[in-house]
Amino acid sequence: MKAAVLTAKGDASKAFQIKEVPKPRPKDLEVLIEVEAFGLNFADVMARNGLYRDAPPMPSILGYDVVGKVVESATEQYNHLIGKRVVAMTRFGGYAEYAVTDARACAEIPESMSAGVAAALATQYCTAYRAAYEAINLFDGDRILVHAAAGGVGTALCQLAKLKGCFVYGTASSEKKFDYMQSNGVDYPINYSKFDYRSVIEQQGHKLQAAFNSVGGSTFKKDYGLLEKGGTSVIYGVAERSGKSGGGFATLQLAWKFGIMSPIQFLVGSNGVIGINMLHIADHQPLVIKRCLEAVVQLTSTEQLNPHVGGVFDIGEIGKAHAFLESRTSIGKIVVEW
Repeated sequence: MKAAVLTAKGDASKAFQIKEVPKPRPKDLEVLIEVEAFGLNFADVMARNGLYRDAPPMPSILGYDVVGKVVESATEQYNHLIGKRVVAMTRFGGYAEYAVTDARACAEIPESMSAGVAAALATQYCTAYRAAYEAINLFDGDRILVHAAAGGVGTALCQLAKLKGCFVYGTASSEKKFDYMQSNGVDYPINYSKFDYRSVIEQQGHKLQAAFNSVGGSTFKKDYGLLEKGGTSVIYGVAERSGKSGGGFATLQLAWKFGIMSPIQFLVGSNGVIGINMLHIADHQPLVIKRCLEAVVQLTSTEQLNPHVGGVFDIGEIGKAHAFLESRTSIGKIVVEW
């Protein structure tokens, strides 16, 4: 089979080669999926730049989410999935014509659902659903902050928050994204490259019930300072580290920016900090992935959610797709088709 193999760090245009590699074989509780399309995630960009600790050693096949048909099952228990069109998360290996995944964490999707929309439901919408509906619970009238509100997870979070009747502050690097953000449920967009978002929100005279953060670093402390008593900060990424040289020293700098916190602070303010890493949840709690996936598939099928596909690329354009995502100018989900 063919796969887009990561062979060099750094420059997206030179990082990947399309190669013939052995087709994986499902084992234990796994199924084999013939991939029609796969999605890109910012963790892929981090891995390509050598900044993602969970990434496999090079040469490697990245990829967290795939859309396709199940063609083989390792156990009879899941033979009923053979021939079914599914969306699934992968423990890497998604940038290939065939990929294996835990059979317990697949979700069937209708033939009418586009591959791009389906791919968005895996990592992005599962992360958002877990963050906003399971790790915490949003309520009507809650004021929340969503970082990178025009991105994949940000798009999902805004839609899920509006289903609960929340007031949404959303950040972006450019006002060019404001129209999209507002059409997607952001009540108050903020250009963080021009304004200090913390000052802007404080000037409104309200505190937040929740902040959803994919950036990390110094933004974490700002978010925590904006929380109402009983509010929660949910962090699911460290995009601030991406694209910066400095190796271990830069990583230590990032950790320092997060600051040092004590459980006493959480107790006094009745506040919480929750981390979301769907890759590790998939490793240890596949039924959580299945539950989240099935929920967002259902919400999308009934048009309560509307995933936005920000770009569809051919496999030969994998480097271009990566560069587009890394540029932070993309909106919604970036998808690569075979």
